[in-house]
Amino acid sequence: MILGEFDKEKTAVINPWNIIKPVKGISKIAVACYSHITFERMIHELDAEIIAETSSANGVKPVYQAKYKENDIALFMIDVGAPMSVGMLEDVYQMGVEKIIVFGTCGVLDCDIADCSILIPNSAVRDEGTSYHYAEPADEICVNETYLQLFTNLLNEWGIKYTVGKVWTTDAFYRETKDKVKRRKEQGCICVDMECSANAAVAQFRGKELIQFFYAADNLDSEEWDVRSVSNYDKLEEKDRIAVIALELALKISTCKAEKTDDNDMS
Repeated sequence: MILGEFDKEKTAVINPWNIIKPVKGISKIAVACYSHITFERMIHELDAEIIAETSSANGVKPVYQAKYKENDIALFMIDVGAPMSVGMLEDVYQMGVEKIIVFGTCGVLDCDIADCSILIPNSAVRDEGTSYHYAEPADEICVNETYLQLFTNLLNEWGIKYTVGKVWTTDAFYRETKDKVKRRKEQGCICVDMECSANAAVAQFRGKELIQFFYAADNLDSEEWDVRSVSNYDKLEEKDRIAVIALELALKISTCKAEKTDDNDMS
């Protein structure tokens, strides 16, 4: 089986360091967002400046740096889909960033999870191909082990409701069939995305840190697909507040000691 051929060798034929050079002065912590509208609003509000860039055949993606409450934070809009998402993480880690907070939408597999509410994965089902090049074959991978407790403490302090649970990461959003949704729910999944398991794998492989969370969008737990606020243009002020949560988490991580936790409680 091809996806069983994991090679733990860190050096490949093409490596991030062959293409990307360290960036002088870049923050050790970054916030990345999948929504271009939310990201553009965030960098405008923070008056962020371009400090570096990544590129592909699809074009150039700037990497910004800004001050948030007098602390430097790098910012970048991350590409959708596991392969491109991981490629950008590789590039930004190579630039000198050590910790990256990633946030974006997910589809919910439980209709009781409110639109735009916060979901924090503690495990991801690896129904994509990229992670198998960064981690031993397995059905699942742990997510957010280091900062889960710190993050939930922050949300509790602010009185923000959230759900902790397993995410189903899949490459093929047009193949999320009713039977697959049912099976993933039986596995304990509460939501579905396209990148989380791969993002977690590359961070673990490179010895870096990755914190990922979602805000609920479309609902797959219904007779018909319920789009809710999946559009980038819906509920912009609520999504701006979610961007602030990511920035506050970055600030908290920068100033607080991390604690590993096995706390998988749901609030």
